[in-house]
Amino acid sequence: MSDTPEDQARTGDGTRAVRAGLPEPVKHEPTLPGPVFAAHFHLPGEATGPYLYGRDENPTWTLLERAVGELEAPGRDDVETLVFASGMAAISSVLFSQLRAGDAVVLPSDGYQVLPLVRAQLEAYGVEVRTAPTGGDAQLEVLDGARLLWIESPSNPGLDVCDIRRLVAAAHAQGALVAVDNTLATPLGQRPLELGADFSVASGTKQLTGHGDVLLGYVAGRDAEAMAAVRRWRKIVGAISGPMEAWLAHRSIATLQLRVDRQNATALAVAEALKQRPEVSGLRYPGLPDDPAHKTAAQQMRRYGCVVSFTLPTRARAERFLTALRLVEDATSFGGVRSTAERRRRWGGDAVPEGFIRMSVGAEDPEDLIADVLRALDESAE
Repeated sequence: MSDTPEDQARTGDGTRAVRAGLPEPVKHEPTLPGPVFAAHFHLPGEATGPYLYGRDENPTWTLLERAVGELEAPGRDDVETLVFASGMAAISSVLFSQLRAGDAVVLPSDGYQVLPLVRAQLEAYGVEVRTAPTGGDAQLEVLDGARLLWIESPSNPGLDVCDIRRLVAAAHAQGALVAVDNTLATPLGQRPLELGADFSVASGTKQLTGHGDVLLGYVAGRDAEAMAAVRRWRKIVGAISGPMEAWLAHRSIATLQLRVDRQNATALAVAEALKQRPEVSGLRYPGLPDDPAHKTAAQQMRRYGCVVSFTLPTRARAERFLTALRLVEDATSFGGVRSTAERRRRWGGDAVPEGFIRMSVGAEDPEDLIADVLRALDESAE
């Protein structure tokens, strides 16, 4: 049932997602084998073979890693993928396996809110950390002499976009590695490795799995030596996915294209509706033709994501709006089939206004969702 690399390169996104990572069919066996729960494996004689100990490898991980690799780099057999216990485990594995004391790394100043904690730890280990915003390719200005460039495009939660090809070319010209956080785009929206990046890193907790019931992360990379260091870091730290989580993630990938297309289309419709509201400012969605990031996004993204961000006049107005919503849950994270929204300043880590809302558009009927959002805006008015 597994396709050749050539078949993978030609296959459509829906077909690829449904078939990704499946083993060859065996009579009387399930299409997707169940999770393998094993801390150890039978190992007589020499310690050789693919499965030696449960912290190093697991057959359920293997199938999921193959599936993610087929999505991130279809048609290529020189890309390795490793799954982790969470998106932050995946992020940490790249940063801490590739950087040493005395190195410099460039991070986005407007990226995921845990990055400041990562910065503090890197600096404690003697790594120089430089930051610049995602928009306007501003990271180029602080790239000189860096060992690693970390890109988050679109950025979370502000949804700015940078020219990944341009930044990769500049980084590689001076010998720096490039990692791209692909969480918001998913492999169906953007393929960083095809854009030249060395690593594509993501939280599978979000739209990749899409049901809000799995914590997961992954790293896909082209360079065997660099990925060997990532694998060694996973072994040392033990940041491994449970087999049940890996199996749930693989099962969920089968519907990825269906979910992404529905959620992306509805996100654009929600953004268009919000444009008409006078109380809404700072509206961002890369798929909007007049969004500041649209031109660049259209050159490197095939789908624009399910997240819409905007600002209401005050904290109180934002909180009333969230309370008035009926089809949208007040919750963090994004990418699930059920719409969620939150006031991001409640966490304290994002440089956004008090009334800033990050909304994750789910798979509800677009008309119902838009009606709910507009009604909540009306009811929350003073």
